[in-house]
Amino acid sequence: MTLTDPQKETARRWIADGMKLSDFQKRLESEFGLKFTYMEVRMLVDDLKVLPKDPEPPKPPAPVAAAAPAAPVDQPVDAGLLDPAAPIGGKGVQVTVDTVMRPGAMVSGRVVFSDGQGGAWYVDNYGRPGLVPDTKGYRPIAPDLQEFQVALEKELVKLGM
Repeated sequence: MTLTDPQKETARRWIADGMKLSDFQKRLESEFGLKFTYMEVRMLVDDLKVLPKDPEPPKPPAPVAAAAPAAPVDQPVDAGLLDPAAPIGGKGVQVTVDTVMRPGAMVSGRVVFSDGQGGAWYVDNYGRPGLVPDTKGYRPIAPDLQEFQVALEKELVKLGM
């Protein structure tokens, strides 16, 4: 099965316009009646000397005005877990790693977010992360989660994990 010259030009235009290979494969069948396997489609695109376009990266969300931090809830935080003299995350996110890990966890510790809310974090034996907030239903804001991830990675690297 080969394409005629007009079909080749049409196929080149489809790929140049950003069509995905799976859609290209379906369109070859519907428009030209040519049924190709996915591998044959990849080879055809190579023969046509066209490069499929990469999908556009998602646009970053518009900046959100920072809300005033909520007043810290009167939650007892074990002072032995966090070292206030050395906040790890900067901007208010503090992360510690437990010396004795939680049952069922490869690694665990505590985190206090910029709004004063805290919780226990862990990575289970399957590598899945988890967060158990001190206040039921609490969800940290996205910038705090990103800061937590960076701070946690730094701490784990320090410990050789």
